[in-house]
Amino acid sequence: MIPEEVEIRIARYFLHMYLPDEVMREVEEKLLPPCIWGEEEGLDHDELVSLAQEIINKQLDGKSFK
Repeated sequence: MIPEEVEIRIARYFLHMYLPDEVMREVEEKLLPPCIWGEEEGLDHDELVSLAQEIINKQLDGKSFK
């Protein structure tokens, strides 16, 4: 099993190297306000991940990285 910290670092690398800038900007625009204005304890991490996944899936629909 791959340690969670390693998975997180791989995911960060992938996001910053391969995700198109316009997709990353849309994700940031959607996620930053609740992260900035919300309380850390009150953030629903699952909801934030779901929002990001929806944006990424919509923007990359049908595209392949291979």
